[in-house]
Formats: sequence, C-alpha cells, structure tokens
Amino acid sequence: MHSILRCFAAVAALTITAPAAAEWREASTDHFLIYADSGERWLKTFADNLERSAAALDKLHPSQDRTASKSNRVVIYAISGTGAVEKLCGKCGSVAGFYIPRVGHSVAYTARTPASSEWGISSDIVLFHEYAHHFLLSSSNGALPRWYNEGFAEFFSTIRTQPDGTVEIGRPAKHRAYNVLNADMKIEQLLDSTGRRDDMSQDIFYGRAWVLTHMLTFSKDRRGQLTKYLEAINRGPPNLDAAREAFGDLNALRRQMEDYVRKPILSLRLPADMVKVGPVSLRPLSPGEAAMMPVRLRSDRGVSRKQALEILPEARKRSAPFASDPAAQVVLAEAEYDAGNDAEAEAASDRALAVDPKNIEALMYKGRARIRRARTAGSRDPAVWSEARGWFVKANRADPDAAEPLQLFYESFEAAGQQPTKNAALGLYRSLELSPQDPGLRIMTARQYVVDGQLAAARATLLPLAYDPHIPAEKNRFTRVVEAIDAKRPIAKILKLGSGAADSAAGDGDTSDAK
Repeated sequence: MHSILRCFAAVAALTITAPAAAEWREASTDHFLIYADSGERWLKTFADNLERSAAALDKLHPSQDRTASKSNRVVIYAISGTGAVEKLCGKCGSVAGFYIPRVGHSVAYTARTPASSEWGISSDIVLFHEYAHHFLLSSSNGALPRWYNEGFAEFFSTIRTQPDGTVEIGRPAKHRAYNVLNADMKIEQLLDSTGRRDDMSQDIFYGRAWVLTHMLTFSKDRRGQLTKYLEAINRGPPNLDAAREAFGDLNALRRQMEDYVRKPILSLRLPADMVKVGPVSLRPLSPGEAAMMPVRLRSDRGVSRKQALEILPEARKRSAPFASDPAAQVVLAEAEYDAGNDAEAEAASDRALAVDPKNIEALMYKGRARIRRARTAGSRDPAVWSEARGWFVKANRADPDAAEPLQLFYESFEAAGQQPTKNAALGLYRSLELSPQDPGLRIMTARQYVVDGQLAAARATLLPLAYDPHIPAEKNRFTRVVEAIDAKRPIAKILKLGSGAADSAAGDGDTSDAK
C-alpha cells in the first residue's frame, strides 16, 4: 500500500513564477519539509503560502497536536520541470506531480512551474486538493462518503493566501464551472458511493460534490445537516438512507443545488491575525546532501529491487567524498538496503551514527538491516532479535512522536515469527494516531485490534478505507470486513476477510486520483 499514488496534473508553485534554479535548499515549517532547487525568495514565499493554508484548515477543523505532527510532516520535493517529475512518477502518464501517503512522512513531488488560469485545473488547485485528502486521512477516524471526500478536497482546492496574510477559503470552483452549470447528475448517483463512473461522469461528479459541500457549509437553512449526515453514515445506514435522514427530500436538495450555483458564491476570509503560523526556516543543503539529492529523489519515490540495483552505483559514487556527512550516508544506507545489501546498509548507518548518534533515519536503517539479516539466517535466538529491534527503541527514544519506529518495532515480531508483545501493540496503536494517512499501517492496526478483541476500534479504523474514494467500490473488501464486524461474525472469519482485503489492496497498486 506504500505504492499508492495520488497522481495529479499540474502541481507547481502556487501563483508564483519560479526563477532559475540556484541550489538545493530546505524550508521547514510546522506542516512541511520542502526541498527545492530554487532561489531563497521563491522558496520562502512558497513555503509560507503552504503553511498559512494548512494552518487555516487546522483552524477550521482542529484535530491534531502540532508538536506530534511536526515529527511526521509532509515532505515536498519542488523540482524544476515537469519532465523530471514524470520520469520519477514512472507509469503515471503526463503529470507534473504525485503524492504518496506514508507512515512517518508522506511525500509529494511537484513541478516548480508557473500556475495556469483559474478557469483550468491549475497547479495550486490540484496541490491543495491533494493536501485536503491528506488532512482528512490525518484528522478523521470514521467514514467519509466518496462525494464528501472529493467535495471537501474541491472546496479546499481554491484556497488563496493574499499578500497581507489573509486566507480565503471556499472561493468558486471555476475550474468546474462548465460541468457545474451545463451538466447534470441524479442526486442518488452523487450520494451513492457504490456505483461505477466513466471519465465523463467522474468529471461531473467532482463538480456536483463541490456544490453540495459548499452549500451545506454556507446555507443557513441547511446548517447542521452535514454533521447529522456524517453521524448517520458512521452508525451504519446505507448512503441514501443516511442522506434522507439528514437532508430530507433528496429532490428538494437537488433543486436547491441548482439554484445555489446561479447565485453569488460566498467564501470565508480569515485575517492574518487569525491564521498565525510559525517562521519558515530556510537553509542550503550541505554539499553531501545536495550531491545525494538525485539519489534521494528516486529512492524516496519507492523502488523495486531492480531499480535499486540501477541506482546503487550512482549512490556509492556520489556519497564517497562525504563519509562524515550523516545525511549523505543515510541516503546511501537506504540505497544499499533497497538493493538487498544489509552489511553495506549497516556500514553506511554506522558512519552516520558516528557523527550523529540520534539520527533517526540511520537508527531505523541499522535496525532494518539487522532484522533482515536475522530473518535471512533463520535465527531463533531471542538475544539476536532483541538486539536488532533495539535500534527501533533507540529511534523512538530519540523522537517519541515519530510514527515509523513504532511500526517497525511491531513488525519485527512478525519477522521473527513471534506474537507481538502488549507494548508492541500499544506502540502500533500510537503509530496510527501519529500517522493515520498510511493505508498499510491502518490495515495492520485494524487487524491487531481484531486480535485483541477490540472490534469497535477495528471497525472505526477500517471505515476510512471502506469509504476510500480511490478504491473502486467493486474491489473494496474493507466494506465486507466492516459488515462482518457489524454482523458479529467470529473473529477467525473477520481475520480471514481482513487478510483478503489487505491482499486485494496491495494487489490493486495504483489507485490514482488523476486530474
């Protein structure tokens, strides 16, 4: 599931024209770590606009502890040119960016190009659409029907930050204007998450979902109905029954939507003093970091063993002059590990730890290599496994709010053929709290909840996947697992269904949200 992509068509630098690339820099904010081969001024403005928009969303939907989330920020690579992004994406087609939800740090690759007309699907629109999906996965532990999932993303996609820091949310979705004004869709088809859609109806669906979300947000006579509807969905009624319970006559709802889009569209303006953000910290990358960036871009994308072996010679060559640079050695450790070279991955991790003993990435790659070596050797020695997973304990102590060490610690018991301890299960639960956007982590956690007999918690954990708008309804076996829990089926049966759902999800590969 780590290979799930949210491919999108025009991710770029908001509404700012990018200058010629200068050197690789990092911008650090509360929500993001951004890497760009750009000038300092461009990067600071880009990062500030992103951070203000994310902070505005947090303001309207408070849900997370900012300290914890800062350990699991979205990593954004802003790259000059769409060709480079398309090459990194692989089989995504003609795109200028893509997003990968992951435990610890989700990753977005964006093309650093000027934004297009607001009447088209511009770069900033698509970027914020995808961030809205990330936010919903990170802040909601319940069912979000497909129309609302996409309608919310479209609602947030038109956000704008003004030069004075004012943030405006809910601006008209002009990129959907044609379908909103000239196409139609039955209200039942919009609200029902189970039906298939071709490309044409998909475009219409996005527009209608935006209309309904916007209307339920701003219409006084519909106030409170969206909350009532989402509560009903999570109790279990079918989509249309929940809609009738919350909205009343669905034909009347449809007629109101038609009238709504022909009137002036309201938006919400948050003054700068209401959207307070921390500073944007800028730094140029060290020579070793910059030298390894071409390798890092490819490795962080996710690679097969074959691809890793192709990358490895370049990784070794570029890292050779920087044996004492922890960042460069961590990238090398990842490249060696991906290529199956555990001893070499350990050696690179050791070089990084010699300079920075609390480097979390180095600690995790050291632990990964030790775990795989123990498994390959078929070790049954508890001391060997305890030593290997101890590196994840060290990583957790270095940053208790980092999600990935907790997941790796839990997985180490499966690698050893052992039942996870109670502490390992508790760590897994905490990992999902810290990084709920990762589908694989969500599946793993739900299964452990079932094993522990916490079926209500398992159901709540699976609901976002059961309603995931990017998994075709006919392939979504998580819905069946939720139904089995509701029907009070035996735990063994639920676990069997859950295993099939996880296998199906892993086999489905790309569930792209292409624009």
